[in-house]
Amino acid sequence: MALTPVLTAHWDDPNSFEITSYKKHGGYVALKNSLKMTPDEVIGIVKDSGLRGRGGAGFPTGMKWSFVPQNDGKAHYLVVNADESEPGACKDIPLMLANPHALVEGIAIGSYAIRANHAFIYIRGEVPHAIRRVMNAVEQAYADGFLGKNIQGSGFNLDVVVHAGAGAYICGEETALLDSLEGRRGQPRLKPPFPAVAGLYASPTVVNNAETLASVPSIILNGADWFKSMGTEKSPGFKLFAVSGHVKRPGIYEAALGTPMSELLDYAGGMRKGSKLKFWIPGGSSVPMLTPEHIDIPMSYEDLSAAGTMLGTGTPMMFDHTTSVVKAVTRWLEFYKHESCGKCTPCREGTYWITGVLEKFEHGKGKEEELTIINDVCGQIAGRSFCALGDAAATPFPGAMKYFADEFLQATKTSADASFPPSATTIFEKAGV
Repeated sequence: MALTPVLTAHWDDPNSFEITSYKKHGGYVALKNSLKMTPDEVIGIVKDSGLRGRGGAGFPTGMKWSFVPQNDGKAHYLVVNADESEPGACKDIPLMLANPHALVEGIAIGSYAIRANHAFIYIRGEVPHAIRRVMNAVEQAYADGFLGKNIQGSGFNLDVVVHAGAGAYICGEETALLDSLEGRRGQPRLKPPFPAVAGLYASPTVVNNAETLASVPSIILNGADWFKSMGTEKSPGFKLFAVSGHVKRPGIYEAALGTPMSELLDYAGGMRKGSKLKFWIPGGSSVPMLTPEHIDIPMSYEDLSAAGTMLGTGTPMMFDHTTSVVKAVTRWLEFYKHESCGKCTPCREGTYWITGVLEKFEHGKGKEEELTIINDVCGQIAGRSFCALGDAAATPFPGAMKYFADEFLQATKTSADASFPPSATTIFEKAGV
C-alpha cells in the first residue's frame, strides 16, 4: 500500500489554514454540491461510502446521521468532538492547525444533512493555538458566505460556535461533552435516551469526531465509490495515523485503513537507533497492547478486533526494550484515576484501588496474590461503569498480563526467593487471564 494524502495533501503550503489556499485546492465545492441535493441524498452518499467514526468507536457516520428524527418540530444540533485527550492521540489538533476549513466545510455539510441550524465545535482549552485557527476559519467562512444566513443562496442557515473546554478527559465522552456545553459539570448521562433523540438542550443532536467531519467534503466531491476504493470492505477509506513513541520520525501518516503496522513503522523511519520494539498500542492507551509478532496486522477495525485489541483513534504508540511494562501500565492507570469524574462507583473506586496496588509493583513490593486482585477489580469495572472511561481503565492490565506476566512477577517481594517466580501459565490461571 501507499500513503493516501487527502486531508494532508496540502499541509506543506505555509498558508494551508487560510480560506484562499483551501479554495485554491477545491475547497467548499463539496458544500455547494451538497446544497443542490436534498439532505437525505447527502446522508445516502455518506452512508454508501461506509465512513466510520474516527474518534475511536468506529460507528458508521451516515447511519448516525439517519437516526436524527425529522419533522419533529425541534431544533437540531451538530456537535464536533475535538476534545482530543486520549494518551497517545495526536491527530485532530494538527488537523485543526493545518486544515481547519476541511472541518468547517464538513460541519456545514453535516448540519445541512441532519437539518441543523446550529453547530458547536468543542476543543480542548489547553490548545489555544488550535482554537484560534478554527475561530479564524469560521470567521473566514462567514465572510465568504459559507456560514450564516442563506448560505450560497440556498435558503439554508447555519451558525457555528467554537467552544473551549476546561481540560477534562471525561468530556471526550459525548454526553459529558454535551453537559459541559450546557454549562454543567462534565459527567456522562444515562443512555437511553441517546443524543440523536435527546442531546444538546434535550433536542436531537449528532456528535461527530473532528477527523470524521473533515473527511466528508472529499466523499461528497469524489463519490462513495472513490472512498471505498481505499481501505478494506469493513473499514473503507483513508485515515490519519499518528505514529509516536520510540521511532525515528514520529508524525502523522495518512494511509488507507488496512495498511499493515509494519508499513506505518517504516514510514516513521523504524525504531530509534539501537532500540528494538518491545510492545505497541494501536490507538491510544485505552486499547490492549500488542507485541512485535503482531506488527504485520492490518490497521483496520476488524483485523485488530480479531487480534484482541481495537483500532481506537488510530494513533499507534511504539515502545522499545527500555520501557518497563509495569511502569507504563501504572502511569496509564494514574491518568484514569485522576480523570475519573467520580459519578459511578466501579470507576471511581476501581481506578483508585488498581493504581494503589500497581504502585506497589512499580517499586518491587507487590505480592503474587495481588495480581489476581487487580484482575478481579478490572473485571468488576469492565462493562459495569457509567461510560467507557471505566472500560478504558480496565484494559491495560489484562492486556499487559497476557504478554508480560513475567515482568509483574519479577516486581514482587518474593522475587528473590529461589523457588520464585512460578510459571506464567500458573499466574494466568490464577488471574483468570
